[in-house]
Formats: sequence, structure tokens, C-alpha cells
Amino acid sequence: MRAVLDTNIVIDLLHFADPQTLPLQQAIARGTLHCFTDRPCLAELQRVSGYPQFGLDAVAQALLLDGYRSFVTRCEPEVVEDYRLPRCRDADDQKFLILGMRCRADLLITRDRRLLQLACQRRLPLPFAIVTASLAAGLIAEGQTASIA
Repeated sequence: MRAVLDTNIVIDLLHFADPQTLPLQQAIARGTLHCFTDRPCLAELQRVSGYPQFGLDAVAQALLLDGYRSFVTRCEPEVVEDYRLPRCRDADDQKFLILGMRCRADLLITRDRRLLQLACQRRLPLPFAIVTASLAAGLIAEGQTASIA
């Protein structure tokens, strides 16, 4: 499966080692989950990892970014992009939808309430699912079971 991880999921995965993200980490290690990023998403992660509430010094921030870069594939735009996408209430979230379209994602994994609400809108349906880490883990497991059968 192909996925875009929202910044909050990357922080949960790499900094907090949130148990909800353990199946994602395992799928990444097995190669059954392929994650994508681009310059704007990396820049946001770099900025957010410096927030005081995370308590990461410069070395820890660099390690977090290096850890992320070790398993994501860069998917930068090659042409001017003009995707028909729903508009996010938080303009900072739009980049994840754009990246999802560009890299032909199956999943956008997030815990952002506003992004998750977009999954329910019907005006401009997306070609990928917007899901929580828990739901993504179930979908990944189902995909593995289907490929084994």
C-alpha cells in the first residue's frame, strides 16, 4: 500500500512510539507500506519537531528527520499541479491531499479531526482513504491477507 503520513502521525511514530502506530512501523519494515513525502511536508515536520512541547534538542530533531527520511520516498511535482480536491479548513493540511494525489496514495494516515472529516464529504471524493493509524493497520492487514490467499 502507498501512504502519506500526516505530521502528527510521524511524530507519534518516531518520537512518542505510540502503540497505535506500531503496526504501521512493522508494515514499513516489511515493505508492505510505502510512504511518500515532499519538500513542504518535510519542512512542516522540521518546524513542528522544534516545538517546545516535544522537548527535542537540535540533535534529537535531526535524528527524527533522518529516521523519517530513511523510510519515505520523495515525490516532488514534475509539472504544474491542478488537482480537483476538496479544500481543507486548515490550509496547512492541503499539502497532504496534494501529495496523496501526486504519489497515487491508497491512504492518508492522520489523527487530524478536520482531515478525517474530509473523508466523509461527497462533493469531491478522493481516490485515497483518509484514516487513523488504527484503521490503516486493519486495512494493511487485510491487504496482506488478500495477497496471501
